[in-house]
Amino acid sequence: MMFSSPIFRRSAMVLTLASGFALLPVALHAQEATTPAPAQQSTDTPAKPTQETRLSAGGPKQPKKQKAAKVAKEDRVQQTKDTKKELRKTDKFNPLAAKDSTLPDKQLYDKALVLEKKGHFEVARLDLQTLLNTYPDSQYQMRAKLAIADSWYREGGSAALAQAEQEYKDFITFFPNVPEAAEAQMRVGDIYFKQMDVPDRDYAKAISAENEYRNMLKQYPDAPAPILKEARQKLRDVQEVLATREANIAAFYGMHDNFSASIARYETVVDTYPQYSHMDDVLIGIGDAYSAQAKIVRAHPVCAPGVKEACLPEAAKSKLEQAFDSKAAAAYTRVVTEHAAAPHVEDAKERLVGMGVPLPTPTPQQLAASEELEGSRAQYNLRNRLELLVLRKPDVVTAAQIGEPPLEDAPATTAPTVQSDLEHEYAMALNPNAAAAAATAKPAASATEGEAPAETPKAALPTAGGTPTLEDVPAAGAGNSTGGSVEMSPSTPAASGGGGAGVGAEIISTGGGDTGAKPAAADNYGLPTVKPKNTTDLAPVEKPEVAPDQVNELAGKKTDPAQAADPNKKKQASPSFDKDEESSSKHKPKKGLKKLNPL
Repeated sequence: MMFSSPIFRRSAMVLTLASGFALLPVALHAQEATTPAPAQQSTDTPAKPTQETRLSAGGPKQPKKQKAAKVAKEDRVQQTKDTKKELRKTDKFNPLAAKDSTLPDKQLYDKALVLEKKGHFEVARLDLQTLLNTYPDSQYQMRAKLAIADSWYREGGSAALAQAEQEYKDFITFFPNVPEAAEAQMRVGDIYFKQMDVPDRDYAKAISAENEYRNMLKQYPDAPAPILKEARQKLRDVQEVLATREANIAAFYGMHDNFSASIARYETVVDTYPQYSHMDDVLIGIGDAYSAQAKIVRAHPVCAPGVKEACLPEAAKSKLEQAFDSKAAAAYTRVVTEHAAAPHVEDAKERLVGMGVPLPTPTPQQLAASEELEGSRAQYNLRNRLELLVLRKPDVVTAAQIGEPPLEDAPATTAPTVQSDLEHEYAMALNPNAAAAAATAKPAASATEGEAPAETPKAALPTAGGTPTLEDVPAAGAGNSTGGSVEMSPSTPAASGGGGAGVGAEIISTGGGDTGAKPAAADNYGLPTVKPKNTTDLAPVEKPEVAPDQVNELAGKKTDPAQAADPNKKKQASPSFDKDEESSSKHKPKKGLKKLNPL
């Protein structure tokens, strides 16, 4: 019974495990003693030399480098075009690339560039400023100053870009002849380029960007070719935005029948921005404006005995129609010849056919130039359209990629100038004699060019066929004193003479009467003279009396004893305050356990 109990069995198991663990080291030692030693290598196979053997035999020898494992072609990481482009930009010629990297100023400069690439602009600027202050004679002075401006530019924001502009201009002032000055000047233009708005908003940034790019191309014509190419392209982009703005304004005036202003804006685009992507639409707009003027002329009735409304003579009407139609046809012809590859050239051809004008044929040179210009323009894709839809940026997708952008603005065409030209057309059509007089006056002026003009006396009255001026208008109180009528008759070419632009009438007589000055005591043409009823002088202004001096009535008087305070009287105590019934800012209510205290 004792050996079959659970306690006895458990004790036996413990003793067995203990004896087994005690005999385990003895068994391992016996196994090591009985294991045979490994056989020695044969004498034919040389043993590998150890490190000690190599050191004692021939000095230190470096172990051979293991070759990197080959990677399959499909598993290799290929650099994209954008990555390669950025690497080419960063791997530009750097005269300080081979300098000792252990120099302290070089270490500061390299550290700042690494921080700038990581976006830590403030820390990078601190390191660069430390370099400028600590090493004033360092060879990295110029590049450190340029790197500070670059950090402001890359940081972005209106305040940072304004600081970057100032830093770039300071760099150009201190280092005007270094190659990096051209890059700094272009970055000034890039600052305004990044802040440009869409064409129908403020265009001040676009004007500033255009001026800065033009200054860069004028001042640094020997800059590196990539920088010049980039500056020209950005200048074309800026001019594309400005031309779009002018064309949109011209289209607005055309929709509201203000043809003078519309033509002026369109002419400005043609003269100032010849590489505009929608130049065909601009020329068609000019032609449509002149066609509208011709349509207005056709709507006028011809003068006849029974016509009472505004009318035009038959000859004048035909001349005006011919003048405006010829200008419209000239604009349409420029589209067909100079912009033969433009998208809307068919619209210009349809208008020429409608006017009965034969279609012109562009020369091979014109056709090749137009195809090259239109072929350089980029096309819209899904990415471009999404960027223009989401981002508030100007549309420069279709800007020209070739050609020299104009560096000077042509004289702007204004609406008053166009309006005066239209009025001149009407005057030439209504008065043919003025055209002959102007034609004869031009050769005479060219023949006497360089000579002092002779003085001519002023005429008292306008001569027949001469142009009336302000000097011919009689002054107030002069002229026909008798009130007689002035008889006029149509002038003849012989009577009109050869000078000036006549009004088509000749003065026969003034109806008699004295032409001298009227007497001073005129009856004011029967109107009563306006004057005050009482013409007597006003009384002089009286000076106000002097105010009496102020008197202190209480001075020197004693206070009534009844009103004097009693010095022996004690101050009355303030009345008791009940917090339960009254509230006051000085006596705050009890809080917490104090509410239980009745005192």
